[in-house]
Amino acid sequence: MTSPTRPRARAVGIPLPGTPGPLNAITDVPGIEVGTAELLSSRDPALATRGIQVQTGVTAILPRGRDPVPRPVWAGQFSLNGNGEMTGAHWVRDGGWLAGPIMISNSHAIGACHTAAVRWMIETYGAAWEDNHLWAMPVVAETYDGVLNDINGLHVTEALARRALDAARPGLVPEGNSGGGAGMICYEYKGGTGTASRAIDIDGQGFTLGALVQANHGLRPWLTVAGKRVGEAMTDHRIPGMTSERGSIIVILATDLPLLPGQLERLSRRAAIGIGRAGSPGGNNSGDIFLALSTANQMELPQFSGAWRQMSCLNDERLDPVYMAAVEAVDEAVLNALCAAQTVPLARPAAGLCHAMDTERLMGLLAG
Repeated sequence: MTSPTRPRARAVGIPLPGTPGPLNAITDVPGIEVGTAELLSSRDPALATRGIQVQTGVTAILPRGRDPVPRPVWAGQFSLNGNGEMTGAHWVRDGGWLAGPIMISNSHAIGACHTAAVRWMIETYGAAWEDNHLWAMPVVAETYDGVLNDINGLHVTEALARRALDAARPGLVPEGNSGGGAGMICYEYKGGTGTASRAIDIDGQGFTLGALVQANHGLRPWLTVAGKRVGEAMTDHRIPGMTSERGSIIVILATDLPLLPGQLERLSRRAAIGIGRAGSPGGNNSGDIFLALSTANQMELPQFSGAWRQMSCLNDERLDPVYMAAVEAVDEAVLNALCAAQTVPLARPAAGLCHAMDTERLMGLLAG
């Protein structure tokens, strides 16, 4: 993976609290791998078969990498505003765990990504999957990229989703116009993929919490950075006709802290506070859908487990710094998506451009 071509939020100089991990990314959590794949008509003009720009892609997260044994992760899920989709969420809420990849793309790509994830699970887990009548229920989430992309052209295929899965690695995560974030808009600037992490000390032990967002939400006047309502002064280059929030945001939180499913559900709720720091109230037309997972308490699938299960978990009284880490990481991940993204044309280029955020202007406002 390559590093972003524009400086991230901390490098720009935005004052941000908390101590990030070495990469300041969800991949700071041991075992987490992320892959991205894009389709861009700016690179391949032949993609624009309907005379509309193609700017879309897929992001894949492997909570346990390519472990050939299907080991679930404990998980919790919360929807602040449900105008969107996250497959598998019902079972996460009931069962408290998920197995296999997590994928994020555009609103019309759920089926292609789901098929790719199922096929990946069948191939990766092999006989253990085939011989035990196991079924796949992967998590696939979406946000709408039709303002920048020919979403009705159905350009995301199973093959593209598989490219994202095959590209998954530990290490740096491409941000901005990458993966499922290729065609996304955030506070009427080019948005997309963003990530951040926080180091957490609990009773002398070090743990990590990471966030990955697909940021496609917010109106410009709402934009708030480091506590200042800067969007009201950054009035140029707004998206024509955008008078109400029509996007969404997906947030994936991951940690190596041992947490119970109920604790993870409560942790996922804190993503709402994280996106609220940048100004969004979670608009009516927005799908603000969050999932939190823990790689601790490694287990076999319940079908292969005995009658009893033992787990360690954090005392609820020690959760406050974990919640704060989630809020800070989500806020910074959104800002990283904004800072890393690059200017692109709207889906119909004659309509104009979706501009990258002017970070020099932003820093001038923060200093004023």
